[in-house]
Amino acid sequence: MASVELRHLRYLLAVAEQGNFTRAAEELHISQPTLSQQIRQLEKTLDVQLLDRTGRTVRLTDAGAVYADHARRALRDLAAAERAVHDVQDLTRGHLRLGVTPTFTAYLVGPLTAELHARHPGIGLTLTELTQDRIETALLADDLDLGIAFAGPHLPGLAATALFVETLSLVAAAARARTMPGPLPVDALRHEQLALLSGDFATRGHIDEYFAAHRSTPRITVEANSVQALTEIVRRTDLATVLPDAVTHDHPHLRPVPLEPPLPTRTVTLLHREGAYRSAAGRAFTRLAHELVQARGYRPARQPVTARQSRPGAPEPVR
Repeated sequence: MASVELRHLRYLLAVAEQGNFTRAAEELHISQPTLSQQIRQLEKTLDVQLLDRTGRTVRLTDAGAVYADHARRALRDLAAAERAVHDVQDLTRGHLRLGVTPTFTAYLVGPLTAELHARHPGIGLTLTELTQDRIETALLADDLDLGIAFAGPHLPGLAATALFVETLSLVAAAARARTMPGPLPVDALRHEQLALLSGDFATRGHIDEYFAAHRSTPRITVEANSVQALTEIVRRTDLATVLPDAVTHDHPHLRPVPLEPPLPTRTVTLLHREGAYRSAAGRAFTRLAHELVQARGYRPARQPVTARQSRPGAPEPVR
């Protein structure tokens, strides 16, 4: 009996994903007849029909769905094994796949990347900006090694280590901020014109809930879909915004103005898949992240480790 090879698993999963032999063959860069022959060889080896070819779309049979689930897991574990074999403990080389929610690109990603490169120039970094629900899914699928996101109920199979507490404040140009009392009563915001993140950021929902809870209705003059755009707008105008006050660490032309009562804080965490291989690069990055947030004076989290929590559904995207 012919043995099952890795290509058979990849071919089956490609057909299952595309629902079509022709498109799957194009994706795999092989001919359609070759792909069909290889799938039939796999079915003959297993003595079971894996694909239902009778409809307009090719679908997995019940047996095929079970087999495909194990095939995905096997390929994922083999990829992890390859990374483990090539991992170098002295950190002269290695690679880290990091996912972050977009808000962190404004103040955390740059310093972390610079410090990682300064200490360990042989480590490569693949940085991906994603919403929190996609970070968690990618970690479980072994498409990421670590994620930086917010604490809260997480998907089963994930563990979170607290990094620091993020504080949101009113942020204005330095000259403008010097004219504002601090802390600024939330009622005073009705006289301010604000530039805020757009509604597709969960941070904006966090801000709107605060305004609603305190019956404050500031005039929102500008909405933007990036933190970088907001910092430029606020720097060049008399508009104010609401952002993590840590953003001002790397923007000397901006200054935080605390509000009274303060906005609710959020705990920033490092996420990883429970039981996953922790590479030397990943361990080094974790140490570096804790050292950097302490050196920059970010507010420490009360609980250093958050145990796995389950939740019934996907989280609200956090950006």
